[in-house]
Amino acid sequence: MKLGEYQELICVKKVNFGIYLSEEPNGRERVLLPAKQVPEGVTIGSSLKVFLYKDSQDRPIATTREPKLTVGKAAVLRVKEVIKIGAFLDWGLEKDLFLPYKEMTARLRPDDEILVTLYIDKSSRLCASMKGIYHLLETDSPYQAGDQVTGRVYEFSDNFGAFLAVDDRYSARIPRYEDTGSLRIGECVSAKVTSVKEDGKLDLTLREKAYIQMDTDAQKLLELLDSYGGVLPFTEKASPEVIARETGLSKNAFKRAVGRLYKERKISLADGKIRRL
Repeated sequence: MKLGEYQELICVKKVNFGIYLSEEPNGRERVLLPAKQVPEGVTIGSSLKVFLYKDSQDRPIATTREPKLTVGKAAVLRVKEVIKIGAFLDWGLEKDLFLPYKEMTARLRPDDEILVTLYIDKSSRLCASMKGIYHLLETDSPYQAGDQVTGRVYEFSDNFGAFLAVDDRYSARIPRYEDTGSLRIGECVSAKVTSVKEDGKLDLTLREKAYIQMDTDAQKLLELLDSYGGVLPFTEKASPEVIARETGLSKNAFKRAVGRLYKERKISLADGKIRRL
């Protein structure tokens, strides 16, 4: 019998507090299904579909209730409590699911809704993990470039950007040159599909069309200039990497913002620097 999975088991014994189930009519390995969950009409030899987990005393137990997550899958669960060594998640069963601190990729707060997987730890207990989501998401979404979608943030990467699960199931990414600093793990955002890769994964953007976004970018650049004391030590001729790192903008978006501010005579360009006027 396998923890964390659904399976068909046979009723082999009835007791006052429930029934015992096994894989075979005379199987020695048995698990209890509590009386309050035993369906009417069950007799010795009846077959039941149940889910196996461990109770509060770490004893294997069966349930006919449907958990929100099974081993090898990913699902969105709500954080019920955060403690020093991890967090407890609501997964639809009487016992909350434990998320160890070492399996957390971000600080959590009660009522956060996060994508997690289910695994069996070294002590044969079912636990949640915020890691490994990327490989469990689907890549056959119905979306095309230009579509507006909703995605949940589940991971950040310095090299690749922010990773999201569109509709909590499809693999997607916001490239690293976009400003995702205000996003949180578990947050759902509205984004536009910019491309569908050959492997089916989606590239997204939080940005509006260029002519709309330009005003926002120009204002952001002014605020950045203020934080630099009115002088930015590079211009639009800097490398895309420098521009993305310092401003959170692509080189093209940065050039558009600089052009707008220069035309409005709010900045000057000289000696490889941008100065606020």
